[in-house]
Amino acid sequence: MFYERLDGGKVRCNLCHKRCIIVPGAYGACGVRFNQDGRLYTLVYGLLTAANADPIEKKPLMHFNPGSCVFSISTVGCNFYCKFCQNWVLSWSRRDRVYGEPYEPEEVVEEAIRLGCQGISYTYNEPTVFYEFMYDTARLAKKRGLFNTMVTNGYMTEEAIREIGPYIDAATVDFKGGGNVEFYRRFMGVLDPTPIYSSILEMKKQGWWIEITNLVVPVYGDKEEDIVKLSKWIVENLGPETPFHLLRFHPDFQLRDLPPTPVKTLEKLAKVAREQGLKHVYIGNVWGHPLENTYCPNCGRLVVEREGFFVRKWDLKEDFKCPSCGYRLNFRGRFWGPYSSRYYIW
Repeated sequence: MFYERLDGGKVRCNLCHKRCIIVPGAYGACGVRFNQDGRLYTLVYGLLTAANADPIEKKPLMHFNPGSCVFSISTVGCNFYCKFCQNWVLSWSRRDRVYGEPYEPEEVVEEAIRLGCQGISYTYNEPTVFYEFMYDTARLAKKRGLFNTMVTNGYMTEEAIREIGPYIDAATVDFKGGGNVEFYRRFMGVLDPTPIYSSILEMKKQGWWIEITNLVVPVYGDKEEDIVKLSKWIVENLGPETPFHLLRFHPDFQLRDLPPTPVKTLEKLAKVAREQGLKHVYIGNVWGHPLENTYCPNCGRLVVEREGFFVRKWDLKEDFKCPSCGYRLNFRGRFWGPYSSRYYIW
């Protein structure tokens, strides 16, 4: 899907904003889309590298169907080249290293239902690169009463978002380094992160629930001015109650010479984000931190207490209203109740 034929057997892929021009016998930047004799093929349709039942908070989605279970699937490949990738075994496997267990969309949906999941999440590697399988699976899932979410770097083109728009319910869009252009170029193989913003606006237009994350990388990707800029954009374009997650970096893959992000740095940047008007700023990858919790923006009451991916205390009334002041918090869906450990495979 989403390619056009050019002269000389070349094709232009229009699935992501890199819009690769690919000669016959070559791959796109993702390494999983291949030009064979002037036709573009996906190499990862239904080749799953992971299929796990997860708490939705792991995505992280804190304000969308909290307490629910999502069946999480991935393939190999990615259109970014992040030197700090946590799932590099999947994301950096491409071209002659494509692998996975074969699944049909029907099998994914049936397995999700069998495990007691309420939705499906397309995650672990960049779901844009397995778009066709995500599209077919999401359509079936909606027919069976499941919701669909994706965890994405936000580089999918607007036309691709519009096509899958009716079948996706929520997206976690992952920024790194505060969206700093030089950081994306140096550490991620992305010349320009600007298209991410227009893609997010298209997601909003499609009615998707959106939460934003930002990986805070010490030294290179922890600048206050970048968090100021990103936070202001979220407030102005998505609204002040959009959940914003500041994620702790830990050394991995090709960036192991840095320490984990200091918690004080995360706390400082969380304060900066709140000062720009964001009401729900979370710190991720620091289990037990107070900013894993949700507080009423109106009166400050602790209304949802979490530990990592798990809700430990739920203190909101019907329709997500604060029991102290009656303020309705910005949630969508329903609270699915306490976790049952039988749902989750680690």
